[in-house]
This record gives sequence, structure tokens and C-alpha cells, in this order.
Amino acid sequence: MEVAYKEEAPTTQSSVNIKFTVERSIILKSLSHIQSVVEKRNTIPVLSNVKLEADGDSIRLTATDTEISITETIPAKISEAASITLPAQMLYEIIRKLPEGAEVEFVTSSNGQIEVKAGRSKFKLLTLPVDQFPVMEQGELPHNFTLSSKDLLALIDKVRFAISNEETRYYLNGVYLHVTEDGDDQLLRSAATDGHRLARITLNMPQGAENMPGIIIPKKTVGELKKLLAEFSEEVKIAVSDTKIKFILGSVVVTSKLIDGKFPDYERVIPHANDKILEVNTKLFAEAVDRVSTVSFEKARAIKLSVDTGKVIVSADSADGNTADEELEASYSADAIETGYNFRYMLDMMNQIEGETAQFMLADSASPALVRDPSDVSVLYVIMPMRV
Repeated sequence: MEVAYKEEAPTTQSSVNIKFTVERSIILKSLSHIQSVVEKRNTIPVLSNVKLEADGDSIRLTATDTEISITETIPAKISEAASITLPAQMLYEIIRKLPEGAEVEFVTSSNGQIEVKAGRSKFKLLTLPVDQFPVMEQGELPHNFTLSSKDLLALIDKVRFAISNEETRYYLNGVYLHVTEDGDDQLLRSAATDGHRLARITLNMPQGAENMPGIIIPKKTVGELKKLLAEFSEEVKIAVSDTKIKFILGSVVVTSKLIDGKFPDYERVIPHANDKILEVNTKLFAEAVDRVSTVSFEKARAIKLSVDTGKVIVSADSADGNTADEELEASYSADAIETGYNFRYMLDMMNQIEGETAQFMLADSASPALVRDPSDVSVLYVIMPMRV
């Protein structure tokens, strides 16, 4: 069993004496980091709670859904060391609505509930036993390395839009992180695909990751990491096994199970002989696609690109006869070509290209397009064509 919990009848009585105080802004920030892990509907009641462990001069807050666990340690004034669990979403909303600068006190009330007090505000919350709260057993995590927060964010954020939501292909429901070689260079790569588009980014391999197995980080974990990395600018410590991954971001620790599956050999779908080069202004092209797609038949979501010397025409139509087209200047000197794509997939991809220019490497109307960001050679995208 990787997650242990006891199947006991829920109780609303606290058998421990609780007394500690924490600044509202500090605990609010921590709850904002961890409460989104909690699922709204749970068959195990205690999974709706956050665990607070008060000891010494700090509180450790933990939330889990048994697949991912986030823990954060914050400073506090502890009068009585103890552990409790409280409703995560309710506690977050209470703290959020308290006035700025408030000192929040947690204390056991006479009937065993937990009082949350700040100024003249007082709330009495039910608690569930700490021994019912699941413990995510980590086991040995033999592969250890560090990445800058910027690099880790790039590894997940540049590719996560291509993660599949199809449950039957569960092995595509995450980001594939793996080590590979290119000549004498050892590289760290992440990739994601849903079968219609592929995103890949390559970085230099950090020391300690040499023998790391290829792993699939679940979509939910990727989303939680992205939120945390938006506020963190230091190095992130990472530990990996065949089944789990742990990220340490200062006082925050994220532990997640990995997807137990084999990621497909995505390199096979990356075209290497596309010799027709189209370059467009990223912003103007994305805006044109967005405008033209307004009339696209919703189910198909198709747009057509008609490419000829010095220009590209973006067009779309619908089953009821509505049409739209827009012509853009482009760098292109090969044979004329017409091809179609899902406009939503195209816009998702364009949103990731930071450079002024996007480069499309084309073969013919029936072949996938290779898309690059000339300002960032570490990233590549592949998008499959549609019939239009």
C-alpha cells in the first residue's frame, strides 16, 4: 500500500489541546498553495481536510488526494504542540475573508471543536482524527538533481498544453520527462502529446539525473507545480524513483505518484524532411487565426492555410455557408501548398512561441508540420493536418 489510512467512523471531537497563533497573510498564502489539491468530492471524508501539525515555532500544513501531496512549513507562535485536520476549503475561505494584518488564533473549544479567532471574529470548526489522514509513503528516491525554477517551469509549461485528456490513453495524461543523448551531449527532455499535436523541449542534463528512468508526471501535478513556480525564483531540488517524484521549493514540498505506463516513441512522428519553409509574424498570425476561426464549424474547428510566394491566406467556413479569410505577408518561396489544421491546437501552439517570428516547416497537405520558435531552438512542436 502506497497510501495508508484507517477506515474508522468519522468523529467530530478533538481529543487534543490546540493553541497556536499565526499571521493571516502567512497562512493564507500557504493555504492558497495547497488547498487546490483537495478534491471537491471525496469518498474518504478526511481527504477534504488539511492537516496542521504545530510544533516548536512552526506549523506544517499538508493536503493530499492520495496521488499528490503538498506540504508547507510556516512560522507560528505555538503554545500547545499538536496535530489536527480541518476542512480545507472552508478554512481557506475563512482566512481569506479576515482583515489584512490579523493574527489568527487556533484553540480547542470546550466541546472539542477548533475555534479559529481573529479580533471579534470567531469560527468553530469540526475536525477529523489525524490518524485517518493518509500518509504518502515516499520510499527511496535514488535520483537527485536540481534545476532552476526557470528551467523547471519551461520543461512543464512549454509542453503541458499538448497533454491528452483521453482517459483510455492514460499514459498520455502527463508530461514525459527523460534523459537522452545527442552525440556527446546528454540532455534532459520533456514532451507531451495527445496524438494530434506534440510539444518537446530540450535542456542540458543536470548533474545527478544521469540514470534517471523515463517518467510521466501527471497533469494535475504539472498544474500545481506551475502555480507554485510562478512565486518561486530559486533552485528546485528534485528526487525521482520509478514510481514517485518529489519537488522541494523552499518551504514547500510536492510529492506525487507517477503514471504507471509506457510513453510512446514520439520521436517517430517528428518530420525530418519537411523542406518548405514558411515564416510568419507570430502575433499577427495568431490574431488572424483567432478572427477567422469565428465562423469555423465548432465540431471540426478547421482552418485552411493557403501558402504561396510571400503570403499566406488563413480561411475558414461553416456548414451553413459562413466564410472568412485573411491574407498575411509571409516569408515563403517554395511551391504553393494548401493544408488545414485545428484552430484551437494552432492557437495553443502560437501562445507558446515567444519570438516575433514563427517558423513552419511543411512537406505537403497530408503531412504533419514541424513548428519552431527561432528565438528558442530548445523547443519544437508538431501539428497534424486536417482535411479542409
